Amino acid sequence: MTELLVFLGSVLGLWLCAVFGARLVSPVEAAGREVREDFNMVLAASLTLLGLIIGFSFSMANTRYDLRKSNEEAEANAIGTEYLRAGLLPAADAAKVRLLLKRYLDERIDFYSTRDKRRLLQVSAQTRQTQSELWSAVQVAAVSLPNAVTVLVAAGMNDVLNAQGYTQASWWNRLPTEAWVLMIVMAMLGNVMVGYSFGRAGRRPLFLLILPVLLSIAFLLIADIDSPRSGVIHVAPQNLLALLPTLS
Repeated sequence: MTELLVFLGSVLGLWLCAVFGARLVSPVEAAGREVREDFNMVLAASLTLLGLIIGFSFSMANTRYDLRKSNEEAEANAIGTEYLRAGLLPAADAAKVRLLLKRYLDERIDFYSTRDKRRLLQVSAQTRQTQSELWSAVQVAAVSLPNAVTVLVAAGMNDVLNAQGYTQASWWNRLPTEAWVLMIVMAMLGNVMVGYSFGRAGRRPLFLLILPVLLSIAFLLIADIDSPRSGVIHVAPQNLLALLPTLS
């Protein structure tokens, strides 16, 4: 929903900027040839710079998206490895740790799949509780049997807990607000210049709508990729889901 509002708001706002530029006094078309050439050069440079900034912002959003995917894979690997290492513990401790890991895996899948904020808060609380129980179970085994095996299991559990922290940090890491402000300001100025170069809006109304629509589509794509839970582009827990039948 937020991404759709970004698209519609961008189209309307940028189109109004273009119309405003077209209605300014003394359009470029009425000026001399030299003035028109200089203005076209500035316009081309401005639009090129705007394109570079949009491309840079898209690259930043895409990098964050790839990082979220990598962290999901790392979580699945850490949980799967720890599930195998738990078999090195005494039978009672191994059964407890493995049961907790199965529950923890379900909670991590819910984290990636949940879109409702209330449900997400519940999942986060359950995850913290399960993490505490997992570490306590491994800690008891490590204290009662301090050897290389229990140290290995404890290190694996530490990897499981750290992987969740890295994932959460990557979901909080969004495109800076300053980048959005810079893109929007430059897009508005660029549309004003485009409208000014076309002259009065009544002569070429459709041309004034092309650039706002194109820029709005770019903004929509960037906002969608940069939003982990809203929009249509999400990080699917495919590795966690693939691990589920293995643990079962």
